Amino acid sequence: MPEKRTPIIIGSDHAAYDLKEKVKVFLVERGIDVEDVGSHSEDSVDYPDFGIKVASMVSGGKFERGILLCGTGIGMSMVANKFPHVRAALCTDLFSSIMSRRHNNSNILVLGGRVVGDILAMEIVKAWLETPFEGGRHQRRLEKFDRIDTAMTVS
Repeated sequence: MPEKRTPIIIGSDHAAYDLKEKVKVFLVERGIDVEDVGSHSEDSVDYPDFGIKVASMVSGGKFERGILLCGTGIGMSMVANKFPHVRAALCTDLFSSIMSRRHNNSNILVLGGRVVGDILAMEIVKAWLETPFEGGRHQRRLEKFDRIDTAMTVS
């Protein structure tokens, strides 16, 4: 029996709904519980609504990691990175996915449903899930992020 992994929260807009559904199946097949906050169809919606749901849950510590998808991934990245302690990384290739974890300890993966194909998307997700954070000098840099978050929430 495969070991259960940390649950992931996932959300998308209508433009990436189809890819989100495929990513969910990919995650569940790997023994990962998935909390899907929507959207739940291809009917037009506002992507910030779903970016806010996922990013707030990661920011607040209810989930360690999340995945967001929209047409390009740009809008979701912008929304998610507004939240303290969120390091959302828009990844369109394997190298970016790996480095977003290895050096930046990204906690939200962002994909563009109209940018990456299904097969590449699953490889990006797999690499993101399996790549550990290196720490060391990279931890020192992330602590600088935390100081920004603290300064922004205090003012």
